[in-house]
Amino acid sequence: MAISPDQTPFSVPTVELPVMLVAEVQDSLLVVVHDLNRLDGLLAHTMENLMLRFTAASANLSDPALVAVKELEGVRTALHAAVTELQFQDMASQLIGHTSKILQGCAYRLASDAMGYEDGEAVPFVEDVPERPNPVTQDEMQAGSIELF
Repeated sequence: MAISPDQTPFSVPTVELPVMLVAEVQDSLLVVVHDLNRLDGLLAHTMENLMLRFTAASANLSDPALVAVKELEGVRTALHAAVTELQFQDMASQLIGHTSKILQGCAYRLASDAMGYEDGEAVPFVEDVPERPNPVTQDEMQAGSIELF
């Protein structure tokens, strides 16, 4: 392996990229972050609506005239299980937030490394990229078994 005169055996190899390519990749990463944030909002809105409907259904099934109807016990159990499974929205939101931070950090780092900053230019604030690869360790839903961190 030949080492160029400006490299030492311990230097990090670099690749020069055209500025337009870097700008396009950065724009694409930021579009994905925006789309993930929209997806998070859609999930939150849907979960709010589902919770309202499940709460109304549960209240209707709790009517004193229906409490003694044994045939409805299965419906009550299924409804309770469905509400428990809606906890996936919280996990999905955490994953979306985690992924958005990573993508945004990559976009700004790419731009910074490729183009640098001029004196007086504002440097965008980006939180450190999370060290853990996945903030959510749960992969199934059961009552009482949620493990978010």
